[in-house]
This record gives sequence, structure tokens and C-alpha cells, in this order.
Amino acid sequence: MAKESLERIAQRRNEIIDACEILYRTKGFREVTIKDISTETSFSRPSIYNYFETKEEIFLALLTREYDRWTEKLIQMRSGGPWKRDEFAQALAHTLDGQETMLKIQTMNLYEIEENSREERLMEYKRSFYRAMTAIDDCLSAYRPDMEEAAKLDFRYAFFPFLYGIYAYAHPTKKQLSVMKQVGIPAAQMTIYELAYHCIRQLLPES
Repeated sequence: MAKESLERIAQRRNEIIDACEILYRTKGFREVTIKDISTETSFSRPSIYNYFETKEEIFLALLTREYDRWTEKLIQMRSGGPWKRDEFAQALAHTLDGQETMLKIQTMNLYEIEENSREERLMEYKRSFYRAMTAIDDCLSAYRPDMEEAAKLDFRYAFFPFLYGIYAYAHPTKKQLSVMKQVGIPAAQMTIYELAYHCIRQLLPES
């Protein structure tokens, strides 16, 4: 019974998270409400508060799930190789395919989400984030077995902050593009993959 209860809780949490993800594809973070999320699920708005105290906690759970998905890709990647530098950069950049929700949340909304989530929920996310960092280290070890820990740390300190801004570069708004054109700033016009590939390649030592 206890196992069934835990499974039911997980199913309901995932249903709420799924609804949040669907809404976030067409609405901004501030436009999405608990009421909106409830209309996309099979249960009432008050019931959602049995699983999440705030809207931000739902978004944080979505981000955590997205990081877990990315980590699985990284784990699969590390069994590949050997790679040349370009090949490794391409492979690592491709792990971000389909991760736009993850990149969008952390670029646009993460600070507010963290501030309005309980510490225990934030710890769940941070553990997921740390697993991704560890998986990146494992990929780097597969690329260069002799790579020193300091070099891996340098890569992480550059790559992860880069990820926090990549979505905005790949998806500028119409207003941003209009203003940039008026002041003469060239738009990057590059995909997430292309931006990630160029960054990773520059950060990597030769194999």
C-alpha cells in the first residue's frame, strides 16, 4: 500500500509538472497561474497545494526533471568516443537538443523561482544540478583521461554560466531584434546547438 501511495503521489506530481510545461510553451512565467495549471490536470486547484506550495515550486520541479533528462544524455554520451575536439564539442552540444525548457527557465526565471521555493525543494534541484556537473566531468574524463581536476573545474566554471544565457541569445524577442537593428547591433542568428558548439570547442584542450 505504501508503495502504491508513493507511486500515486509521483503520478500526480508529474501530471502537475506536465501541465506547467504545456502552458509555459505559450505563456510567460508570470502569466502561468495555479488556476491555469489546474485546468490542464484531472484535479482541482486546492489539490495542487497538497504537492506544491507555490507556482515557483512547480517550475522548480519541472527544471529538476529537465536536468535529470539532460544528465541521462550525458551518461549515454560518456560511453562514446574516442573523440577529436570537434567531435566532442558536437556531441556535447547535441545533448542540449530538446532541452529548451531547461535553458529557458534558468535564463528567464530561475532567480525568482528559487526565492519563492522551500529549501527542501531547492535542495532537490541542486542535487539534480550537481549530478549534471558530475556527468560533465565524466564526459571530460572520457575525452581526455589525463585531464586534471583543475582543468575540469575551469571548464565547468565557464560552461555552466554560459548555459544560463544561451536561450536569450538563440531566441531574441521581436522587440529586441527591432531595437538591435535600429542601433546597429548584429543579431547572432544562431541555434542553441551552434552557440553551444562554438563555446565548447573554445573551452576544450586538444585531445
